[in-house]
Amino acid sequence: MELVSGGPTKPEIAALALFKLNISHGDVFADIGSGTAYISIMAARIVKCVYAVDSRYKAISAAQKNIRNANISNIKLIRGEAPAILDELPLLDCAFIGGTRNIESVLQALVKKKVNGRIVVNVVRIQTASTVIDIMQDLGIFVDAVLVQVSNSYELAGEIAFKPINPVYIITGDTKGDK
Repeated sequence: MELVSGGPTKPEIAALALFKLNISHGDVFADIGSGTAYISIMAARIVKCVYAVDSRYKAISAAQKNIRNANISNIKLIRGEAPAILDELPLLDCAFIGGTRNIESVLQALVKKKVNGRIVVNVVRIQTASTVIDIMQDLGIFVDAVLVQVSNSYELAGEIAFKPINPVYIITGDTKGDK
């Protein structure tokens, strides 16, 4: 897998984020701040269509390679800055936000125009988690937040030890009011 800064999302975290999104067949899904497209690729195996959005050339290049290697054909890669680029997207059933640049205006745009369902935001900083929760509460969409701490096993002196990865906040909102 091609890599870029900030990613890819660890598999255990991605699985929980997708679970929180409650994605299903026929959904139109957006991955905002898609980076390597790891979340997009996982979602594309379930949903009808994925719009993977990132502003970084390096991320788009890495995502193209990763999508090709995964042999996925229902992902549309879009290079652009959210929220402005969101005007080009159709109505969405759900959205994942993996990058928190312009988070307030991105959430506002998704709620007002684009998403008829779940929005999940992954963040690693506690201040950003607090900000996202406040914004979601102000928009009337906050459902819940979970702090996920995962450790992966490795061999140490012939036995098994665990090495932690950075904790991640998974924050869920729902524009339909489904809690």
